[in-house]
Amino acid sequence: MSSVLRSLAAPIALISALLAAEAAAAHGEAETLPATVLPPAPEWNGASEALIAAPGDPWITPAEASGFVSTPRYAEVRAFLERLDAASPLLTLGTFGHSGEGRDLLMVRASTGAATDGATKPVVLIQAGIHAGEIDGKDAGLMLLRDIAQGRAAGLLDDVDLVFVPIYNPDGHEMMSGWNLLHINGPIAKGTVANARNLNLNRDYAKADAPETRAMIGLLRRLDPILYVDAHVSAGFDMGYDITFTYAGWGTYARHRNTADWLENRFEPSVMNALTDAGHFPIRYPSPIDTRNPQAGIRYSPEGPRYSTGYGDFISVPTVLVETHSLKPYRQRVLGTRVLFEAALKIAARDTDRIIAAKAADRASRPEQLLTRWRPAAEPIGTVQNFRGVAFDTYVSPASGREEQRWLGRPITFDMPIIGQEPVESVHLPEAWWVPAAETAIIERLQLHGIVFQVIDAPRTMVLDRVLLADPEPQPAYEGRFPLQAGMQHHQVEEVVPAGTIRVPSDQPNGLLAAALLEPESSDSFLAWGFFPQLLPAPSSSEDFMLAPLADLLLERDSHLRAAFNRKVATEPAFAADGNARLHWIMDNGPHADPWHHLYPVRREM
Repeated sequence: MSSVLRSLAAPIALISALLAAEAAAAHGEAETLPATVLPPAPEWNGASEALIAAPGDPWITPAEASGFVSTPRYAEVRAFLERLDAASPLLTLGTFGHSGEGRDLLMVRASTGAATDGATKPVVLIQAGIHAGEIDGKDAGLMLLRDIAQGRAAGLLDDVDLVFVPIYNPDGHEMMSGWNLLHINGPIAKGTVANARNLNLNRDYAKADAPETRAMIGLLRRLDPILYVDAHVSAGFDMGYDITFTYAGWGTYARHRNTADWLENRFEPSVMNALTDAGHFPIRYPSPIDTRNPQAGIRYSPEGPRYSTGYGDFISVPTVLVETHSLKPYRQRVLGTRVLFEAALKIAARDTDRIIAAKAADRASRPEQLLTRWRPAAEPIGTVQNFRGVAFDTYVSPASGREEQRWLGRPITFDMPIIGQEPVESVHLPEAWWVPAAETAIIERLQLHGIVFQVIDAPRTMVLDRVLLADPEPQPAYEGRFPLQAGMQHHQVEEVVPAGTIRVPSDQPNGLLAAALLEPESSDSFLAWGFFPQLLPAPSSSEDFMLAPLADLLLERDSHLRAAFNRKVATEPAFAADGNARLHWIMDNGPHADPWHHLYPVRREM
């Protein structure tokens, strides 16, 4: 067979099988496992296989019963949890909100009751299925809950409670298809990444547009967990590791240092040892610079609060992102996740006092700066020695017309450079931010996030920092919004702040989160996410025979305005030649400028 025919054979088999599976599903038949073009997966056997229930066990999970070929649907998950809840006093099934399509957001609390001194025990919160096609955590969690209910995990809950969310994104979960997330090696049919509105919930923590996100933020505030674990499945390149995990900024660039240090120095070695002992191959999640050239390096970088890990960092909750490796078999990935969950509970229980102290120290800190932009460092900041890679070759794809990778399954090792970041821009935090009472969408989100503010009951005359947007440009639609990019011009002005305006002090435990949401330069600010479209339309204007003499008078009377105007005319030929632009610039920058045009409504109290 020619090389071209060989390269076509596997994709054609996949497409044929998928079409057959979809046709079968349309006729009410069971969807069958499609052929695959996934790379070869090495044979694997590990001690964690002892965690699988025996065939015929009345408490075998649906995934185990299928031999880890399939994953249960929402109704099956709920029915299994209802059975466990009814059978065990250790488990309580509840809900914490609803999805966009009205499904209950399920949660299970596993607890032996109050601590020995009668106090409420700290909570470890574990969630699965925020990306509903990355569902390893759901089936691993069902196994763990089964083992807890059946007394197979004695002592695990002596010092902590577990709250488990099996399907954070149930609407996306129920859009199961063999066509979803083809790069993930099982189960046979998976949900989608996004929810029913096509929003990626792991980009929504800051802007909080989805009902699922709002419910999760409410749960986080209610539980204030000592550890928050978010289970995913990775994309990227092939490698010899099956279970990976990381934290905000890969630890290195965390915004709050005490909780980050606990994750790096206590959580990581403990969980790494548990996974290794169980026969798995763990590593801190390697985010590739270039999937076509793995040896180019892996990326460590800061994060904003749009992500679960970034959000946890900003609110001082130790948060772990689990990324099982997509090309490893589903069985191996679920078992590794099950081991990680138990190991996380154990280290959290051992280190309860340490974690509580780290959270308190971070919440007592008052950072003065917010890093807002960064770029890759010129030199690597470190190296992963003897990185477990996988060999590949390339072939010319008739479809793409270019060389494509073909992973060979053969292990190789190399030294992997770690590409860090260097700061480009930071902003100094003000004493407070002033938000107009009319900005109800902003105020509601500040309340949702637990950010403290006061409402003034009488007008105040103050000197405040006012921000004018320079050359604002709406960006292509992203995550349900049109983000905004703009330059920022800061001016100190005296103005009257009306009664009803809210004052958001930076001196509070969530001051850094408030800064990320309200500082205009922040990439996760409400401004950057496009919450203020009213700033963009040009202001209403008058006839030129009125504007020209008025603009002449403003230039004559205001030396600062005149100097700025002359500089712009001298340095920008296109502007100098555009009469309308000249007149409008003078009016926009004069003392009676339109209160909306390009003017950020949030003021900064320095």
